[in-house]
Amino acid sequence: MGTPAIQNWRLKGAWFDACNCAIPCPCSFAQPPTYGACEGVLLWHIREGTYGEVRLDGLNVAMLASFTGNVWSGAHTEPFAAVFVDDRADDDQRAALQTVFGGEAGGWPADFGAMFRPEMRGMEFAPIEASIDDDLATWSVRIPDRAEAVVEALTGPTSAEGARVQVHNLPGAEVGPGQPAATWGKATTDRADAFGFQWDRSGCSSKLIPFEWTGPDGA
Repeated sequence: MGTPAIQNWRLKGAWFDACNCAIPCPCSFAQPPTYGACEGVLLWHIREGTYGEVRLDGLNVAMLASFTGNVWSGAHTEPFAAVFVDDRADDDQRAALQTVFGGEAGGWPADFGAMFRPEMRGMEFAPIEASIDDDLATWSVRIPDRAEAVVEALTGPTSAEGARVQVHNLPGAEVGPGQPAATWGKATTDRADAFGFQWDRSGCSSKLIPFEWTGPDGA
């Protein structure tokens, strides 16, 4: 039996991370990490999505990842990752998410995977609890017994009430080119203990960026 044909797909949602870099994480500016190496938890929340006829609305994918050096220059080393796929997904949805986020279906996930080139430490289906406030005041992700990040939008003594610290045209946007502004935050909780990733910290960098992707390339 041949390999199933790749379907046209579209995902629209929001991505965020929480890492060990100082605020703001230099990686998003295409610079080396603050302390030479970067490690963190990443979350993709799909607000609307399709892979062929398969709906993916409301599902999540999370990752633990680490690397040393500037990932955008191609000179980084020791890239590692572990992926969690929303256990609410049925068999067709799981296959679709693995195909898209595994890079097999083209688009930005394929481009980023080819650049990052991680050694995969594992993949599992797990409950992923994600929350993003409509006003972007807070965002969070929790994978029970595996990882958790809770983030508050960055504020300061001159911040207007309800205003968000945002940056447009990031040269190292983790969700790819042409995406909307990144909103910056500070993690009040950031911990992981899974697949050889282990940390427990607070006060470091986080950013949230909307994304809209399509594939395969040219679709």
